[in-house]
Parts: sequence; structure tokens; C-alpha cells
Amino acid sequence: QVQLVESGGGLVQPGGSLKLSCKASRTIFRIYDMAWYRQAPGSQRELVATILGGGSANYADSVKGRFTISRDNAKSTVYLQMNSLKPDDTAVYYCNRKSSLWSWGQGTQVTVSS
Repeated sequence: QVQLVESGGGLVQPGGSLKLSCKASRTIFRIYDMAWYRQAPGSQRELVATILGGGSANYADSVKGRFTISRDNAKSTVYLQMNSLKPDDTAVYYCNRKSSLWSWGQGTQVTVSS
């Protein structure tokens, strides 16, 4: 059973930045396509960004140009650099595989507010 541990969330003002991290307990990490998701209060979980094992990335239109997903396979960790944050980015952020999901971690809360 793979465990996912997200960290790096917090309270930030609009226009600010945060960098999220997600460490997986799986040692053979590089073969998995990974993703960041988010869930705002009262909303369904949505896909934010994906990164293939080889490093190719894609983004939801709502975050394109502001968020950057990256990975360090040696550390079994995926990152999400979030810049120019908006109040609409407020949500709990989770990482997981792009498909054939593992069990969800606890997520990390991101709150964008002045």
C-alpha cells in the first residue's frame, strides 16, 4: 500500500506563492504518471496538473502559466510551485497517480486571502 504525504500549504495573500510537496512511500517512483488535484469546499475534486514519468507536464486551464509541476524520482517526490495565487485557488491539495489511483493522503490546505 503506497502512502502519500502532502505538505507545504498555508495562508497566503493574493498574488503570493507557495510550493507544495508530496512524498510517496513507493521506491520505484519514476514509472508512475503523477498528478496534483484540489478540492474546494462544496466542490468535487478536480485535476490541476499532471506529470509523466519522463517529465512531460500538462495543466488545467485555470492554472496554466501560474503553476508548475515537477518531480524528483530519486526522492519519490512530486512538487507544485504555485505563483500569482488567487482566492479561487483556495482548496485542499492532494497528489496521486494520474490514473489507477492509490489511496488518498491527507492533503494540504491552501488558503488565498487578504
